[in-house]
Amino acid sequence: MNIRIAAPRATFQEQVLEQIGRDICSGRYRPGQVLPSEPELCQRFGYSRIVIREAIKSLAAKGMLEVSRRIGTLVLEHSRWNLFDPQIIVWRAECAEIASVMARDLMELRRIVEPAAARLAALRASADNRRALRAAYMAMERAVAGKGDYVEADLAFHTTILTACGNQYVRQMQEAMGAILRSIFEVVTQKPGGPMRTLPMHEAVCIAIEQADLEAAERATLALIEDADVDWQVLLQSRLATGRSGTLT
Repeated sequence: MNIRIAAPRATFQEQVLEQIGRDICSGRYRPGQVLPSEPELCQRFGYSRIVIREAIKSLAAKGMLEVSRRIGTLVLEHSRWNLFDPQIIVWRAECAEIASVMARDLMELRRIVEPAAARLAALRASADNRRALRAAYMAMERAVAGKGDYVEADLAFHTTILTACGNQYVRQMQEAMGAILRSIFEVVTQKPGGPMRTLPMHEAVCIAIEQADLEAAERATLALIEDADVDWQVLLQSRLATGRSGTLT
């Protein structure tokens, strides 16, 4: 039976890419395993060989697959993957099997990057950066009141800080960090009252950056991350206990 993947506005190649990427991250196809042949994949998805080949080529570029005429298309070890690729971050975040390790590693990365970025933002933020940060905070306030998307506003707040820090390498990481932060926020905002409780913490970060208070910006950002980590672990354990899968569960 053919399987067609519902993905509005996505090309056929993008649809196949998404599904095979998720299949690899979920363990349907494990490292060291050879993917089904092109004819089998064509039959599964109902698309041409050209579509399948382009999807495979994209996954190989992400370090997930290696194509060999002698062996076939081999799934590579996780250490070969581009773990900062935003799609890989999302696909792995949806897999319950790796959630606890990924949660730990992502929070450790946040502790390494974000407090230092906030400190630099307090030092270097332009007037436009500060206005954008305040606007993102106000959007969070409106979202808590039921007028907007809290996750989008929260993401805008944190990515504005990454921009404002003025470090070219951190800016290069923004797309990956954005995917990481979205995965985290979509989980922690599920806790009843969580967004409302963290508003004062976000405002403390905003004020510290506006006032160019480096130490306060760093402390306030770390406090936000620690609070998110506690909520995340509680929700993660709850999801794992019930055997559910979903975003970073």
